[in-house]
Amino acid sequence: MTDNFLLDSGFWGWLYKLLTPVEWLMTQVMYWFHKLLTLIGMPAVGLSWVLSIIFLVIVVQACVFPLFYKQMKSMRGMQAIQPKMMKIQNKYKGKNDPASKEAMQREMMKLYKDNHANPAGSCLPMLIQGPVFMCMFYVLSAIPYIARGKRDPLGAFDVATAQEFSETTFFGTKVSDTFTTAGTSGKVVIAIFVFAMCACLWYMQWNTMRRNTAPASMNKQTERMQKMMLWIFPIMYVFSGVAMPFAVLVYWLANNICNLLRSFWQLREFPTPGSPAALDKEKRDHDNENRKREREGRPSLEEEELIKAKEEEERRSVQGHQRQQPQRKKRKKK
Repeated sequence: MTDNFLLDSGFWGWLYKLLTPVEWLMTQVMYWFHKLLTLIGMPAVGLSWVLSIIFLVIVVQACVFPLFYKQMKSMRGMQAIQPKMMKIQNKYKGKNDPASKEAMQREMMKLYKDNHANPAGSCLPMLIQGPVFMCMFYVLSAIPYIARGKRDPLGAFDVATAQEFSETTFFGTKVSDTFTTAGTSGKVVIAIFVFAMCACLWYMQWNTMRRNTAPASMNKQTERMQKMMLWIFPIMYVFSGVAMPFAVLVYWLANNICNLLRSFWQLREFPTPGSPAALDKEKRDHDNENRKREREGRPSLEEEELIKAKEEEERRSVQGHQRQQPQRKKRKKK
C-alpha cells in the first residue's frame, strides 16, 4: 500500500475538503455508537465496529427518508400523468417551429402544476445520497492511512482509534482489505458481498418495474430504458465493488437492503395509479374496510351500495321518471 493517500490530492482532494463537515459527522456517529456497544460488553475490536457502520446506514436512511417520501409522491405523480404527457407530445410531434415548442412546453408545465408533479423531484434524494456515499468511501479509505500515521486524524478517528478499527475482521476478512489485497478466503467473502449488493439492486429494480408500472404509461422506448437500467447499474457495481475496502462494501450492502425494504413499503403504500400494485392496494383497502364495518356492525360496501340502489329505485317509483318542470316566477304587481 502506498504511503500517499491519493484522495487528498488533485480535484478529489479539493472536493473532499468541501465535504469535510459531513465526513466529521459520520466519524462521530460511528465512534459514539461503537462506544455504546463497548459499554454494554462487546469487544472494542471486531463486530462492534461493523455494527457501527450498519448503524450509520440506519441514521443516514432516517435522515433522508423525508426526501424519499417526497420522491415517492413525485414519481407516482409523474407516472400517473404519463399518458397525458404522451398525448401532448404526439400533438406536437414533427412540429419544430419555435411557436409549437413553446406551446408544448407551456402545456407540459401546466400539466405538472395541475397534478403537483415535479420532474426533478425524484433526483433530489440521489443528489444527497451521492455525496454521503462519497464521504463514507473517503472516511473508510482514509482510516488505514491514519492508523499508519500517514494522514492527519479525521473527526473522531485519531491514530489509536484508526488502528483499532483497522484490526477488525468480519467473516475472516479485514475491513480495510480490498479484493486485490485480501487473501483467498477474503476474496471469496468480498465476491459474495458484491454479488449480494448486485442482487439487491437488480431485484429492487425488477420488482418495481413489474409491480409499480401502469400499463398505460408503457411504450417501447420506456421499456427499453428500464431494461437497460436493470442491468447497467448491477454491472457497474461489480467493477466498482472490487476496488473498494471491505468496510465500504458492508455499508453498501446494508444500504441496499434498506433500499429494498423501503421499496416494498413504497409498493404497498404508495403504488403508481393503474399499476398492478395499485390494484392490489385497492382490493386490500376494500377488504380492510369491509372487515372494519363488520366489527362495527355496519353493512359492507357491497350491501351499502345495494341499499342505495334500492332507495334510488323506490324514490324513482314514487316520484316518477319525468323531470319536474320548472315553475315560472310570478310577476310582482306594481
